[in-house]
Amino acid sequence: MIIIPARIGSSRFPNKVLADIAGVPMVIRTAMRVSNIDKVAIATDSKEVMDMASSYNITAVMTSSRHQSGTDRIFEAAQKLELDEDEIIINVQGDEPFIESEVVEAIYSLTKKNRENSEIIMNSAYKIITNPEADDPNIVKVVTSKDKIALCFSRAKIPYPRDHHFDAYKGHLGIYGFSMKSLKKFCTLELSPLESIEKLEQLRTLYYGYKIAMVEVHTQSFGIDTIEDLERAMRYHKL
Repeated sequence: MIIIPARIGSSRFPNKVLADIAGVPMVIRTAMRVSNIDKVAIATDSKEVMDMASSYNITAVMTSSRHQSGTDRIFEAAQKLELDEDEIIINVQGDEPFIESEVVEAIYSLTKKNRENSEIIMNSAYKIITNPEADDPNIVKVVTSKDKIALCFSRAKIPYPRDHHFDAYKGHLGIYGFSMKSLKKFCTLELSPLESIEKLEQLRTLYYGYKIAMVEVHTQSFGIDTIEDLERAMRYHKL
């Protein structure tokens, strides 16, 4: 199942999940983009989002406003939906209205492959980005092992190119794959110091010694963090 966390509050872009994209609210357009892959539900803390989802015949689940991360929010929704522990759950952010279905399918396949590996409790993806793009703290960078296991995530530019120019940074996509069992494991872990500093929930997994498997994808999509991001995306997609 694909669950889309849709928190109504956002300091940088208030009510962004309801931002209009060619006549369709952002979170609804995101749901529509991935509806051909699996069942979709929106996990929200907003009655307005609940009502909006209902008007488009999309399942929505009301969740607490106190969650520390989108993953904690989708776990509450998954519990309320009574999903089996072997169910594959993909967390697609509500600010990814242009995400390609091929990207989500790649993470779905990786999650299915690792479902029985108790060391890997998250699965995600990255794309290759340029040196200038890596300067943007809104684009999270990831460093991986030769087996594409995440070693570190940061808003800072990693790795740091000490001796020469480097132009093959890995930009993390904030889409995660779990089994219901591994999702429960993640959400029993306490908030970690690194997660609190960087505001990156995936750092909770690494802090407690678990692994995140990664897959490289090719995508033109990006998360909408600011109004400027939305304007840029609209120009790119000619909407």
